[in-house]
Amino acid sequence: MTTNLLRRKRDRIDDLAETSGGTSLAADAFKRMSRSPIAITGAVITILFVLLAVLSPFLAPKDPHRPYDELKATLRPDSIPGAMPGFLLGSDQNGYDFFSRLLVGSQQTLIVGVVATLIGVAIGMVIGGLAGALGGWVDTVLMRFTDILLAIPSLLLAISIAALFPGTQWTVIIAVAVVSVPVFARLLRGAMLAQRSSDHVLAATALGVRRSTIVFRHMLPNSVGPVIVQATLTLATSIIDAAALSFLGLGDADWTRAEWGLMLGKAQDYLDVKPELAFYPAIAIIIVALGFTLLGESLREALDPKNRR
Repeated sequence: MTTNLLRRKRDRIDDLAETSGGTSLAADAFKRMSRSPIAITGAVITILFVLLAVLSPFLAPKDPHRPYDELKATLRPDSIPGAMPGFLLGSDQNGYDFFSRLLVGSQQTLIVGVVATLIGVAIGMVIGGLAGALGGWVDTVLMRFTDILLAIPSLLLAISIAALFPGTQWTVIIAVAVVSVPVFARLLRGAMLAQRSSDHVLAATALGVRRSTIVFRHMLPNSVGPVIVQATLTLATSIIDAAALSFLGLGDADWTRAEWGLMLGKAQDYLDVKPELAFYPAIAIIIVALGFTLLGESLREALDPKNRR
């Protein structure tokens, strides 16, 4: 009787395994995000921003890198022309078409945010990967280095780096990237330490699998998920930090470059003349940062096993 009951249960389990395919974590996360209004809002904002950045050179009605005589003719120290025929938002403080520069500025903003985040991810993953894989004195030395970086307020650290080598766009990118390095290093190191004691890593170690194979095939692939989520969130902060450096005068010295943070920084001297010069880039930065934040938070919640239903 008991044997027959166990056999029927085993057969039932086998039938369920054959008829119902498993769902991967990525597919399950995408399914839940597709039902979340917050995730959809963040994704729409992010996609529209990326499309605008890619297509902005073709969408700009005017050349954003040269002044126009019809704008300069009415340009005064105490008066900057507004909207007029052929110029939707009028002029900036130098006689350039403000609307075209606002469009093209999205591309430079995306480049600064993405490149800074990628550099931070790459360096942080090297530090965190070595610390988590090797442990011992390597872990101690690398983590004390990250502790030093974490002990300094992020904006203060970025300002200090930008002040040492001012005047170029790469200065802003490197300063913002360095700020995010300890975050990624700590995150990956913690995830890899958790993987060390997992059953599949212990089994591979017991079977005599090489250490490098265990790290690159078992530990690292299962640890990069939180890093990817954090990279999405860091994109938002990278854009804001770059704008902050430009606003403080520590960003790119090339004022002819169309970039939202740089435009916001240069507009601070003309707030009483034409506040729109600062208002539109600031609103654009806020919306884009909000989009990346909503998308990153939704992705984090969707990938969290505690939230799986």
